[in-house]
Amino acid sequence: MTDFFNIDELLSKENRLIRESVAEFTDTEIKPIIDSYAQRAAFPAYLVPRFGELGILGVTLPDQYGGTGADYISYGLVCQEIERGDSGMRSTLSVQNSLVIWPIYTFGTEAQKEKYLPKLASGEYLGCFGLTEPDHGSNPAGMQSRLIETEGDLILNGSKTWISNAPLADVAVVWARNPAGRVQGIILERGMEGFTTPVIANKWSLRASATGELVFDNVKVPEENLLPDALGVGAALQCLDNARYGIAWGAIGAAIDCYETAVEYAAQRIQFDKPIAAFQLTQKKLAEMLTEITKAQLVVWRLGVLKNEGRATSAQISLAKRSNVAMALNVAREARQILGGNGISGDYPIMRHLMNLESVVTYEGTHDIHLLILGAEITGIPAFKG
Repeated sequence: MTDFFNIDELLSKENRLIRESVAEFTDTEIKPIIDSYAQRAAFPAYLVPRFGELGILGVTLPDQYGGTGADYISYGLVCQEIERGDSGMRSTLSVQNSLVIWPIYTFGTEAQKEKYLPKLASGEYLGCFGLTEPDHGSNPAGMQSRLIETEGDLILNGSKTWISNAPLADVAVVWARNPAGRVQGIILERGMEGFTTPVIANKWSLRASATGELVFDNVKVPEENLLPDALGVGAALQCLDNARYGIAWGAIGAAIDCYETAVEYAAQRIQFDKPIAAFQLTQKKLAEMLTEITKAQLVVWRLGVLKNEGRATSAQISLAKRSNVAMALNVAREARQILGGNGISGDYPIMRHLMNLESVVTYEGTHDIHLLILGAEITGIPAFKG
């Protein structure tokens, strides 16, 4: 494992044990199969209950609801090790942990917690999160999905798009405007009349992830399915903060896999009668890759400490997500250069990571939106508002 500054010494025994068990899982159960699934644009759904058995679908969830009850550094390390295998697999994990389990635990009733959380933590249920709409991505406040009250019933109409896990999800945490006009969190279940989840096909990125739409055509929503404390856009953004935190860690895993692949390849690839690792330009690339990975590791470790203490801010999480995903993209591109033509081959993970990271740099807040979040934090002037 790439750990140039001995960050391992800053981790607790529990952190290390969780990381080691997930690293072994990635090496034995994700890496051997993931390229085949990505080439076929297929989702390895059988891994979801395996995630549950490993205890990584409810990492920070208390054990009374079937979770592991670990801290946020452990959660970050889980994201890192799973994304070392594949960003799509980490996306599945992030959605379940941060965008489905977390809002139900944070905003839900006790009855909702008892009904959904144990099955989500075990992997019996797969969940998804519906915020992004076809015409409202970076501006969730403009959402058009609406709950209206008709003869005492709550009826939902609208749609969401680019939703990870949607085609197979049993449960969806969805955001829509309630009859009072406020954004409201809702729990939907597969099988509700008028609720469909069309697949989004022809993706060049996250090909081993299940992505789709959520379509609401006069869906009757029982009042007990409203998340009572999930009111306002701010509640949805709290969920995104948790997801972005995991992404900041996860991107490091993709970068590490690209870097370690490039180091091994450079030592074995002979050109001009010596390994390409002996050339100055190759060493420059590797040295810069290691430097940037190390800086990213220090950022998320400190962010994890703040998160555990309840002091991590949205702007700090934005900085980490933006910086670390950009770092991972650059590492993947440099690794691809070191591998030359072989870098685009499915025999190596580089191009798959590179394509995946082109989605990761966009979802949960684009690279530019996070820049503007930081700009607003610095200046006090929100540039993305009219």
